[in-house]
Parts: sequence; structure tokens; C-alpha cells
Amino acid sequence: MGQRIEKLPEGTLNHLQKKILFTLGFLALFRIGVHVPIPGVDTVALSDFFKGQGGNLFGMFNVFSGGALERFSVCALGVMPYISASIISQLLTVVVPHLEQLSKEGDAGRKKISQYTRYGAMVLAVIQGTMIANTLAGSTFGARALVLNPSFAWTFVTVLSLTAGTAFVMWLGEQITERGVGNGMSLVIFAGIVATIPQVMTNTYQQYTNAEMDLGRILLIIGICFAITAAVVFIEQGARQIPIQYAKRQVGNKVYGGQNSHLPVRVNAAGVIPPIFASSLLQFPVTLQSFWPDTAIGTFMGTLFFPGGWFYNFVYVVMIVFFAFFYTSITFKADDIAENLKKHGGFIPGIRPGARTAEFLHKVVNRLTLSGSLYLAALCVIPTILTGRFNIQFYFGGTSLLIVVGVALETFRQIDAHRQSLRYDTFLKGSAIRPRGGSSRA
Repeated sequence: MGQRIEKLPEGTLNHLQKKILFTLGFLALFRIGVHVPIPGVDTVALSDFFKGQGGNLFGMFNVFSGGALERFSVCALGVMPYISASIISQLLTVVVPHLEQLSKEGDAGRKKISQYTRYGAMVLAVIQGTMIANTLAGSTFGARALVLNPSFAWTFVTVLSLTAGTAFVMWLGEQITERGVGNGMSLVIFAGIVATIPQVMTNTYQQYTNAEMDLGRILLIIGICFAITAAVVFIEQGARQIPIQYAKRQVGNKVYGGQNSHLPVRVNAAGVIPPIFASSLLQFPVTLQSFWPDTAIGTFMGTLFFPGGWFYNFVYVVMIVFFAFFYTSITFKADDIAENLKKHGGFIPGIRPGARTAEFLHKVVNRLTLSGSLYLAALCVIPTILTGRFNIQFYFGGTSLLIVVGVALETFRQIDAHRQSLRYDTFLKGSAIRPRGGSSRA
């Protein structure tokens, strides 16, 4: 017989619908902010500059911001300052004793660290906004000045607008996390990438009609996109199920325990965080190069960190592998899991409880993380290599597809978790379970 599917009550379903509509509404606010430009910039010249940047780092960050950098809107920096501040705060949590103590104090400590992260994001937004404003003030493209009337007042307004835009995007992401379906910052990046798909398709069609790109190359790009999507879905759903058994214990005349369970360990436990962190850090040398383009430092940075070059790809892969291990070590506490299993009478068959269980979990997690990090690095670097070797412009490359598919899968998990939670609450409220002493009141 098939499994009976019970309908959720109307009020319960409306609660989940409100979360989804709230999320969509705040993402729409983000898209409105993307189309609010900062005055005093030649947006046409800036747009022409970014049309040829699909295969390098500038094009990638333009895609991450949903075209905000191309329009030079108030949301041009997007969530990148917040991501950079998050990287710094997580690294300092391991080094600074005060932050490490705060991380162990539960919600209160995490809220304090989040507050420090917001302050750091504002500082980084001011620094990056100042560098971008100074760079644009003295730049031209096609004999056209990018800034119509460069002055100190324009620089001040630009930095203030970019910083305010970053604060606005952070607030949107936090509201989606708290009151929406969750995963707010990743959904903001997801919305920015997905919003560029129509423009990417239009640009590809124009290149095809202008004989700049043949049909075979277009089919190759489509095939690679489908292959990356299939690989992401396949591996993101993969996990090793570690068997867990609970010992039987007798309390009075009753026997408790003796159950069998599984501990799932995902192949890619870090998700899309390592590529986002690595991409965020790689913007610093590019920013330095654009700030001092005619100096020895700028030339050295531009040559060394040229997107598609061997050194750039090597650093990108190393960063992805490092952040995969680093983030997994933060989210998956093998020692704590082993201690909790020991307290509750659980054990892995053939493995002694305690230190041996922790060692076994460390070994399993490290092997899976290595495989997952290499898979992430391959997905992010292969399109870059193809761009440099075969001149294939990936406006929607491996990193973007990885983020889109990964965030979509995680969002579906969040929605399903909300549905299951609401179903359990409804079951408990409407069940016939009553206290032993008598009936329960409605």
C-alpha cells in the first residue's frame, strides 16, 4: 500500500507561504536597489567595459552582484565586504581567546561575534568603496571618462552610498535568515546570479548572429553547464551513513535503548562557502592592481593574478581546499559528537567509545572533505581554464553554477524542514496524547 500523505491545515500552510513570500519580497527589494545608480558616472561607458569581462574576475563579481557593479549602483559591493569580514572573524575566533570564549557561550556569544562581523564589514566597505571611487575618478574607457565630474564631494557621496548599500544588503540577508526560509546571504548571491541569466542568453544570441560565436561553441557551453549541474546535484546529495548503535540499559522493570541509527556525513559539508570565500579574497590583489595600475606593484599583481593564469588557478584551488577543511572543522565537531554518543550510550560498531570514536570520525571527515574540496576546485577552475585556452566566454561559469545549484538544494532542504516542523507541531496539537492523570484541555 502506498504511503498516506496528510494535508497540512490551512493556517499551517499559510505560515510557510508567508515565509516564502517574505523571502521573495526582500529579494525583490534587493533587485530594486541594484537598479539605483550612483550619480556622476557614465553608466554607458562602464557597461561597455563590463561587456568583455565575462571570463575574468571583474565579470565574476559583476555576476555575483547581479549586474550592480556594471550599473555602479548603491549595491555594487553586494555581500562581498560581509563575506570578507566573516572570513576574518572566523580566523580570529581560532586565534583570539576572547572570541573563542564568545563562540562557546551559545546564542549570546554568537550574536556578539555577528555584531563584530557587521562592524568589520562596514570598515571593509569604506576601504573598498574609497579604492573603487579613486580608481574610477581617474579612469577612461574608449576615450570617455567614467566619472563626469570627479571631485572630493563625488568621492565622499560615492563611498557613503556604497557603504549604505552594503549595510542594506546585509540587513536584507539577515531578515531572510530570521523571518524567511533561511540562508539569507547565500540567497542574495543566488538572486544576483539568476537575474543575469536573461542578459547572458541575449549576449550569447547576439554573438551568434554577429558570427562572433559558432553553434558548436554554444552547444559546448550548454553541455558543460548541464554536466556541472548534474555533478553538483549528484555530489551535494552524497553522504556517508555511519551506523550508530545504542546500548540497552535497564531502569527498574523497563529496558531502554538498543536502537540502531545512522550519522550522515556529507561529501561536501562546507557547501558553497569555500568558493565564495576564495573568490572574495582574490579580489584584493585585483583591487590593488586597479588602484595602482601604472606602478610596479600594480603591474606585478596584474601579471601574477591574471584570471586564467596558472598561478591564479593554483591559488584559487589552494584557497578552496583550505576553506573546505577550515569550515568543515568548525561546523562538524568530531570530539563533541563522540562525547555526546558516549554520554547517551551510543557507539559505532567495532569502534570504542570516546577517543577512538573521535579519531575514526576525524579520519572519515578528512577523507570526505578532501574529495569534496577537489570536486569544488575542479568545478570552479575548469571553466576558467577553458576560457583562457579556448577563448570561451563563460558569463555563467562553474562557480556561478555551483552557487546556484547548491543554494537551490539547500533552500529546498530548509523549506522541507519547515514543512516537517509544522507537520509535527500540528500532529502534537491535534493528537489524542493526554497526560496520565486525565484529559487535556484544548
